[in-house]
Amino acid sequence: MTDVDASVQDGDGVDWPSAFERTDPGDREPYSGGFRVTRSVAFQNVLDELRGWDGVTDVQLDSGAEHQKRNPNKPYANASYDDPGVVVYFTKDGEEMAAACDRWDNPRDNAQDLYHFLHETRMQEQRGTVTAESEYEKLRLPSGDEDAVAAAAPPAHAVLGVDRDASEAEIREAWREKMKEVHPDQGGSKEALARVNEAKEVLLN
Repeated sequence: MTDVDASVQDGDGVDWPSAFERTDPGDREPYSGGFRVTRSVAFQNVLDELRGWDGVTDVQLDSGAEHQKRNPNKPYANASYDDPGVVVYFTKDGEEMAAACDRWDNPRDNAQDLYHFLHETRMQEQRGTVTAESEYEKLRLPSGDEDAVAAAAPPAHAVLGVDRDASEAEIREAWREKMKEVHPDQGGSKEALARVNEAKEVLLN
């Protein structure tokens, strides 16, 4: 497990996993869907989600904002930051894992995006479809002699091109449009078709 040093807790930077790529600061923007949560709630959502996972211990939630002394997994509500990224390290069934988000220009949106990703990962893992590897495997940190794993597949809402809080009608309409684009008869592939169908099921779950 990567240790979070005192300078990180003072808001000087985020302990970003070396194997994970960073988003170019010029590409960051506010989340267009407008997450309707406070910074505190967004960070708590990540912690609560991981509490629902079997075999998870040693959770360390970090960001570029100064974190509370009494609760080091949460930043102060109005703490400033130079780096908006948010990363969570944890151990699951003895494996060191991490997930991180710096796509958006503030810690609240990155933490809430991270929560949704973790939730969707758990939902996909619990589905009956069998894949070559566990959904959780995407979160495992590579050891020193391993290459970094490829970036995880985009979350379900991104596959369909809808907001995370889209209505059922919006999800179904987006699914119908995507099906027209990715269907093998229209030049798409069976793999893309499966991704679109799975995204619809995850969002409607």
